[in-house]
Amino acid sequence: MDFSLLKDLCALPGASGDEKEISDFIENYVQKNASAWSVSPKIIRNKHTQDAVVLVFGQQPRTAIFAHVDVVGFTAGYGAQLIKIGGPSPDEGSKLIGKDASGKCEAKITITDEGFSYLSDRPIERGTPLTYKPEFIEEEDFIQSNYIDNRLGVFNALKVAETLEEGIIVFPRYEEVGGGSAQVLGNYIYQKYDVTQALISDITWVTSGVHHHNGVAISTRDSGLPDRAFVQKIISIAKKNKIKYQLEVESAGGSDGNVLQVSTAPFNWCFIGAPEDNVHSPNERVSKVDAIEMIKLYTALMKEL
Repeated sequence: MDFSLLKDLCALPGASGDEKEISDFIENYVQKNASAWSVSPKIIRNKHTQDAVVLVFGQQPRTAIFAHVDVVGFTAGYGAQLIKIGGPSPDEGSKLIGKDASGKCEAKITITDEGFSYLSDRPIERGTPLTYKPEFIEEEDFIQSNYIDNRLGVFNALKVAETLEEGIIVFPRYEEVGGGSAQVLGNYIYQKYDVTQALISDITWVTSGVHHHNGVAISTRDSGLPDRAFVQKIISIAKKNKIKYQLEVESAGGSDGNVLQVSTAPFNWCFIGAPEDNVHSPNERVSKVDAIEMIKLYTALMKEL
């Protein structure tokens, strides 16, 4: 599989609250490429979607993919202070990039008992979002990069879009800081299209029970509890289509699925994603096998659910 689109996605900034550039990229990508897809979607992006991109395929969509576009990072604070956006996990010396009133800026992270700060050849304007400097490495079996979470989830959604005939794809904001955008978008597509099934196209973690190369992870639970009958239906479709998968069972963590669970719209949802290690670091790593199986499963689910 050609992962050049994923490389392009991982090179873009988009810390929570600063997603305009990645949303612009997605909208422009769809406008440029949709004529070659099975169905050219309706593109919705306005105040009702909180500036997030929504793609509607066909006349009777039944299921929606949620693929959040924001990433973890930092905000430049007072002096050389760095304030976390979400839960970044950098190493000493990790490189950051951003753009302030003076133009592009770069910095290196320093870690002390007091928290994170930065070293730069010039002061960075306070309030400036900073994200990891891109470094994309493709190997025979793995991809390593900043922001596999969740640019692989976005990549998955855009690959599924190529053959999608009926369905909705939404690209929420703010997931890394607790969600909210997914609730807005969930209510919007429920009220407008009566869609009540959601697949959370996000990236999970390699753990003692979830490993590289064992297939896409279907989450039976994390801190949220999806409807068991809906999850079992997803598992049956994976089995029928001979898709390689592994079951995830976690007691903590969450996603846009948790946000949908507490919304006023009656969604059934399930988190389905490839596992990565080096989570929220500049060097997240995912198995190519798991990424490909993720795309296969989502393609089957959007046809059969």
